[in-house]
Amino acid sequence: MAWIYLLIASGAEIVWAFTLKASDGFTKPMMVALNVTALLIAVWFLVQAMRVLPLGTAYAVWTGIGVAGAAVLGVAMLGESMAPMRLLAICIIVAGVAMLKFAEG
Repeated sequence: MAWIYLLIASGAEIVWAFTLKASDGFTKPMMVALNVTALLIAVWFLVQAMRVLPLGTAYAVWTGIGVAGAAVLGVAMLGESMAPMRLLAICIIVAGVAMLKFAEG
């Protein structure tokens, strides 16, 4: 169950990062409300996951999925760069997250 909590926390972190950008410097109240809600959900589920998972693993997976997800969302929804080096970096992050998962067993 801890890994499911961690995936939910990571998804909420992606929403948090996206709405942080979409809030336009906290000038759009709806995006700010979504941002704060996503952050609270992300942290709550991260805390639940950390009850079982080691700190280093849980935090690294949470941030790794969040970084990769936010980068992919930026490309898909905001027209951000799809430069080969950037895509390689995202793949390396995903590989690192997978390695941490398999290291935990």
